[in-house]
Parts: sequence; structure tokens; C-alpha cells
Amino acid sequence: MTTVRRTRRWRGVVAVALFAAAVGLLAKDPVVLLLGAVGAGYAAYPWLTSPPTVDLDLTRTVDPHDAEAGTDVDVTVRVRNTGSSTLTDLRVVDGVPPMLTVSGGTPRHAAFLRPGATTEFSYAVRAEHGRHQFDPATAIARDAAGAHEVETTVQTDTAIECAATVPEVPLRQQTMRAGGSVVTDEGGAGTEFHQTREYRSGDPLSRIDWRRRAKTGELTTIEFREERLASVVLCLDARPSAYRATDEDEPHAVACGREGMAQVLTALADTRNPVGVAAVGRQPCWLPPRTGSDHLAEARRRMGSHPAFSTVPPAPDADWGADGQLEQLRRRLDPGTQVVLFSPLADEAVTAFALELERGGTAVTVVSPDPTTTATRGGRLATVERDDRIRRLRSAEVRVVDWDPAEPLGPELVRAREGFA
Repeated sequence: MTTVRRTRRWRGVVAVALFAAAVGLLAKDPVVLLLGAVGAGYAAYPWLTSPPTVDLDLTRTVDPHDAEAGTDVDVTVRVRNTGSSTLTDLRVVDGVPPMLTVSGGTPRHAAFLRPGATTEFSYAVRAEHGRHQFDPATAIARDAAGAHEVETTVQTDTAIECAATVPEVPLRQQTMRAGGSVVTDEGGAGTEFHQTREYRSGDPLSRIDWRRRAKTGELTTIEFREERLASVVLCLDARPSAYRATDEDEPHAVACGREGMAQVLTALADTRNPVGVAAVGRQPCWLPPRTGSDHLAEARRRMGSHPAFSTVPPAPDADWGADGQLEQLRRRLDPGTQVVLFSPLADEAVTAFALELERGGTAVTVVSPDPTTTATRGGRLATVERDDRIRRLRSAEVRVVDWDPAEPLGPELVRAREGFA
């Protein structure tokens, strides 16, 4: 996205020039009048310039790529001017993952770039558990007069992988007919014992209970719990109400949810389950469930660059909302597809959406990063309201993982799975 705007750099010069010209005319002083004319010339100069054309190519390298939690990761950014205009005043702010902190250097850089020239800067971030996707870098360029400013984003897919990712995702038993990794309550071929039943003609000999046959003479067949594929959609709640945090210096719930979603996506990529991604927020995002490395790469690309996954909170006067997006998402879900919803449960709209899906036969699991605090009266009220929403969801058999973002998500999911069993 590119934005062009005028600066107010020369506004004071215009006022001074007009004042000097008026004084020169009234006083009939040619020197003062000449100064006013010179000032008017300077004031007219910015109107003769045009906004710069900004075409940039950005590459980003991280070292090491797989880091341990608490260690520093060196980030090197190279920016190349691929356009035909000289950028006399270029400023770049790299898109540091919101869950990571800068531990050395700065992700901000200023440069003068001729066409084809390259500039480079480096900084370090402190690694945390999980997979952390970099946001697009923001570039701001001004013309030589400083009268016009062009702001754009430059995207390149970069991520930092840190140990202790999600070991297992507690999927629901809403599955497809194809064999997979989700254990069901239906008997058939599988690995986990389900029951024994009377032998039927055509049952495989390998599933006959020969020990019982030897002891009692009865002919019975062993059934195991069937394992099937689960079609899953990972959905991020990035509506304005979800950009909440326990403190100004802490990551907000959208940033935490996006990072948790990336970890779950990586865990599910190791299975044969079809996975899709969706988001509601600045714009709706929808990628239907599929499998394969190309689909995984596309899902990660959208999570890193689509406006719906932006971790930048909306401005106070922003006029965008997500009215109708939840209903649009509901209509896109195929029968048999389950939803893993990443939301802080900050309002009633998303709670009603989860309840509606569950009542309509779509299995829902909510992973809810907790953005509430008990330090203020308003925070305590928000905590009570969120606890009530979690209680109502669980009463309707919606699985809710109440996640403290200060803790790794993997162990939280394991504990939740044990509680759901």
C-alpha cells in the first residue's frame, strides 16, 4: 500500500514572505519588498516539484535461523533502489515481529539512494518461543524540497523459528471420511482398541480375537478407533476490539494470536489434514483448506503480508470495521470443517459467532490470548466479562484454551487436550 501526502514544511516560509511583501508595499521600502519577493520564490519552489517514485527491493537475513529462547538473533536488511528516481531522503523502518524485542542496534535507517544503489543496516532481536513472522518494512521517501512524502511497504518473507513449538493440536472429532490422525469414537481399522463384537462374514482374519477363540471357542472381531483426516480453518480475530494488551509495553492480543496461529499452522503442516487460514479485520482474508508445501507457503505469505493480519492497531479515527465479515466467513465453511479461532473474546460479537457455529454443527476451538489485567477498575471489569464469555462457551461444549501469552502455547494446548479428554 502506497500513500502520497504533502508536508507542511514550507508553510512558515509562505507566511513570512507574504508578511514581508505587505510590509514593503505599505512602507514603500524596496529592500523589504525584495526580501518578500525572494521569500515568495522559495515558497513557490515546492509547488514545482513532484513526489518521488519509490521502487524498492528488500532482502532480510537472520542468523541463526533456529535460535534458542533468550538468545540474540542478528538481522541484516538490504534495500536496493530498483526505480529510476534518486531518493534524496529515504527512511526505512523494518517490520520487527511484535512478540520480539530489539536487543541491539535499531531497525530504523536513513539513506540517500541513487538508482541501482543499495544500502544496508543491522540490528539484533531477542528470540522467544515459537515461529515469528516479520511484518513488511515501511519506507518513507521525501522529494528534494521536502514538500511531498511517499509512504509504502516492502515485503519479503522472513521468519525466526525458536524451539518449543506446538507439539500437538487438540483437534475435535469432526472429521472427513479419509484416514488421518484424528482418533474418533467409531470402530474400524486403527491403532487404539475400541471394542470386540461378534464375528461377521468377511471380517479380516488379522482382526479376529484368536486368544478368546482359544479360551472360549467364541469367534469375535476386534475393532479399533478409526483415525480420520480433519479439515481445519485457522481464523484470527483482528477486529478493532481485539487490539488489547495488559500494558502499553506488552504485545496486544492480535499479535499474540497471529504468532499462536503460526505455531499451530506449522504443527498441522506435519499431518495430512487440510488446513486453511482466515481473518476478520481491516479486510476479510480467506484461504480454503488444502494440503501441500505450496499451500503452506501461501498460507504463511498471507499471514505475513495480508492487511487483515496487520499488527498495527487502528487509528482512533479509523472508519474500518468488520461488520458482516463473521457472517461471510460462516457461509464459506464447508460441512465437516472445524474452526480454530484465535481471539481475546473482547466482545459479544465473536462469542455469538462461535456459539452459532457450534450450534450449527461446526466444531469450534477457541485459543484465547488473555489481554486483561486486574491493575485497574476497567481491567477488572473486562476480566469478569471475559471469564463469563469463556464460561458460556464451555457450557455450549465449545473448547476454549485460556492462554497466558507470557507462557509458551504448546504446553497450554497439551494441558487443554488432557482436560478435554
